[in-house]
Amino acid sequence: MDFTIIPASWAPRLLSILRIMTGLLFLEHSTAKLFKFPALQMFANLDLMSLVGVAGVIELVGSILLILGVFTRPVAFILAGEMAVAYFMAHASRSFFPLVNNGEPAILFCFIFLYIAAAGPGPWSIDASRSK
Repeated sequence: MDFTIIPASWAPRLLSILRIMTGLLFLEHSTAKLFKFPALQMFANLDLMSLVGVAGVIELVGSILLILGVFTRPVAFILAGEMAVAYFMAHASRSFFPLVNNGEPAILFCFIFLYIAAAGPGPWSIDASRSK
């Protein structure tokens, strides 16, 4: 009995959709930090030369490259590392449990980026069009 809901032939396209949507969601983190949109109190007085400010720049550039699918593997690997560092610096010390320390988004972003670094950008990307 076959329980396949989505045909396997869609896997590469869904990888592209995962990359694009993850990039768009991650972009919001950088715009909140750098452009105050959406406005969050925790980033109201952010110094661009602080660790969080530099992270915002990395997130902005990385998100845009990821959305477009440019240098996808190395960009995703760098962003996975950034999220691992963010988790251990900002969340892990609060509690062992990610649900308690609010670290679930950082963990999920980290492992999605790690997967994209391994799997590549999918067919809907600039990287894929350049390799033809």
